Amino acid sequence: MSDLLPDEIKKQSVQILREWLESCTRNGKIARNTVAMGIVVFDHLRRACPVSRAEVISQGGEVSGARSGLGKILESYGIPSGYLKEVTTRQGHQDGQRLFDQLEWGRLLAGLTEDEREALLQELITELRGIANEWLKRQNLKLDIDRRQSPATWINAIVENAKGRSGGIVEQQLVGAKLAKRFKGMDITNHPAHAGDRQTDRSGDFVIQQSVYHVTSAPSRNVLQKCAQNIRAGLHPILVVPEEQRNRAQILAQDEGIHKEMTIIALEDFVAVNIIELAAEENKDFFRILKEIVDVYNSRLAEVETDLSLQIEVR
Repeated sequence: MSDLLPDEIKKQSVQILREWLESCTRNGKIARNTVAMGIVVFDHLRRACPVSRAEVISQGGEVSGARSGLGKILESYGIPSGYLKEVTTRQGHQDGQRLFDQLEWGRLLAGLTEDEREALLQELITELRGIANEWLKRQNLKLDIDRRQSPATWINAIVENAKGRSGGIVEQQLVGAKLAKRFKGMDITNHPAHAGDRQTDRSGDFVIQQSVYHVTSAPSRNVLQKCAQNIRAGLHPILVVPEEQRNRAQILAQDEGIHKEMTIIALEDFVAVNIIELAAEENKDFFRILKEIVDVYNSRLAEVETDLSLQIEVR
């Protein structure tokens, strides 16, 4: 058991992390493998502390969780799974073992209460998440598209890759691009995604004749109340949400008593149907239509948003 006082344990742990990061810095850069590995180590210690080597290191010397399941671990700390699929380098796993060793496999934290240990580990993870976010800001959303998959699967891949960094921007701009592509010659308004309806006196994100489109990555009671206002004004609200949020949106609409007077549709289906229809109309393949919608998306994004790392590249 550590003889250090809690403040001393915290100070030493932070110092260990920073010295470890410095030792892992190669060619002036901290690799994604390093950041992900550090998060995996601290995640292990959050779940059990201390740990034995046999519990977290395979016979082949790999840190468990740094390959299979890495995406879920990263997402649980607000980092999109697309940041890194798995730590594949031997050096990365050796670095992870060194971090465990420097932390005495968690025994260094033995002098802390459970709450103190949790707070410290979250602080250490936050420092690593900050490095990951700096990397994400510099990178566009790059997706290698499997042409054999369906258009809905492609759109879902975009939505999944935007998690943790989009804040609803990707979803709104993607719907705007879809509408602009579908209704050529029509003026599809383009507002920053974080410009609220009330702030801009808008009835929704997009208005086409009697239809008002609301786009959100996380449906809330507020957006459903806005839909109810539109219904009372004689408009038809269309709520577009990611597929995984559709059931929640329907429940909220039922709570407001408006589920029979509005349309709730999954973003993936909304854009995918457009791709399929336009491909038939223009005699093009699905992927070409996707790229054209993405081009419109990137152009519209650059007009009004400040985070241009949310531009999409499909290959």
